[in-house]
Amino acid sequence: MCRPRLSHWAIAALAVAFSAASAPAHLDLGLLHTHRLDRTNAKLAGRVLDYTNNHDGDRRIWSPALQQWRGVYVYLPPGYDGTAKFPVMLWLHGVNQTERNFLGIVDHFDEGIRAGTFPPVVIVAPDGSVRNRVSLVTIGSWYMNSKAGAFEDYVIRDVWGWALRCFAVRPEREAHVIAGASMGGYGAYNLAFKHREQFGHVVGIMPALDTQYCDCHGRYFADYDPNCVGRRTEFRRSQVVGRFGPILVRQRRLLDPLFGRFGGADLDVIRTNNPTEMLGLYDIRPGEFNLFAAYPTEDEFNVSAHVQHFADVAARRGVHVHVVRIEGGHHTVRDGVRSFPALSAWLTPLLAPYVPNGCVVYRCSPELRARPLTTGVVRPSYLAPLPAAPGTLALR
Repeated sequence: MCRPRLSHWAIAALAVAFSAASAPAHLDLGLLHTHRLDRTNAKLAGRVLDYTNNHDGDRRIWSPALQQWRGVYVYLPPGYDGTAKFPVMLWLHGVNQTERNFLGIVDHFDEGIRAGTFPPVVIVAPDGSVRNRVSLVTIGSWYMNSKAGAFEDYVIRDVWGWALRCFAVRPEREAHVIAGASMGGYGAYNLAFKHREQFGHVVGIMPALDTQYCDCHGRYFADYDPNCVGRRTEFRRSQVVGRFGPILVRQRRLLDPLFGRFGGADLDVIRTNNPTEMLGLYDIRPGEFNLFAAYPTEDEFNVSAHVQHFADVAARRGVHVHVVRIEGGHHTVRDGVRSFPALSAWLTPLLAPYVPNGCVVYRCSPELRARPLTTGVVRPSYLAPLPAAPGTLALR
C-alpha cells in the first residue's frame, strides 16, 4: 500500500507555491492597491473589466451555487467591441490566491496578443478562494463541490454561464479554453473532463494531474520512473507534500477545507476527481481534447512526476498531451510564465479558425483596433446588469 500522498489537496499545496513562492513582479498575494486597475489598463493594448470589490466600488456577481457575491476580472482583447465574437478562456488561479492575482500576469497575455504571437481571446478570471480572500487556513477550493462549498457549480454554472451570455464570444467548444496554474491547472483538467461539451482545449501550468501518485516503494517525492509507479490509498494529514527549503507544506492544509479536520479524506472522492483516473472513468478519447501541460523540473510538489505519469497513461489510451518541461524551474509564477511562449505556439493555430474577421495572423486590422473598448465604468447594454441583492438574479 502506498503511503499517503498529494491529493488534489496536495495540489493545493501546489498552488500555495504558485502563490507564495513566486516573484513579486508577477504575483499579487492580495496586497494590491485598490486604485491600481487604471494603471494596469494604461499599460495594456486590451482592457481589464472590474467585477470585483477590489477598487472603487462593489461590482461582484452573485453566485447562486455559493450563495455569495464573488469577484471576477474579464480581459477584453484589442478590437473587442461587443459585436465581433472572440474565442474565450476561463483562467483559474492557484491556491492561496484570489482573482487579484490575474492582474499580475495579464500583461503576459496582452503582450503576446499585441505582438501577434498569442491568439486574441476574452479571458474570464474568477475568484476561487474559499473565503473570498487569501487565507492561511482555508487555502484552496480546488474548484470542486465539497464541504468548502459548491465551487464546481459556481465556476461552470454561475461564472462560465454568465460569461457566455454577457460577452461576445464564440459558442463552439473548439473556441473555448479552460486554463490555470497549480491548483487552477488541476481544476482545468478536472472540470474539462466533467464538462466535455463546454471546452475543447485544456491548459495546466504546474498542475497536479495524478493526485494518487507515488513510486512503487510508496515514496511521493521520488523521480518519475515508468517502471516503478504505485498508487496512494490513504492520506495522512501530517504528510509533507511540499518542500520549500525549511518550509514544509503538510497535507492537512490542503485536505481539511474539503473534508473537514475530523472526517478524514474520502478516497473515492479523491480517485474520481484525479485527472489520471478520470481518463478512464470519463472515457477520454483520442482527439476529443487538445491538452497542454507544463511542469518545472525542480518542482517543490513533485508535479513533474504527476504530469509525466498522466501523459504516459493518456498515451496508452491514444490521447496526446503536449508536454513542456521548464528546465531548472520551480513552483513559482516566474518559472510558470516561462511556459508562455510554448503555450502561445501551441494554442495559436488551434484558435486561428475562430478569431473575428479583420484579424489576420492575430493582428487585427487598423479599423478593428480603433473600435472603442468597454471600460469597467460604463456598463454597455450587452452586459447583463449586476444583481442588486443576494437572490435577485440567478446567473444560470
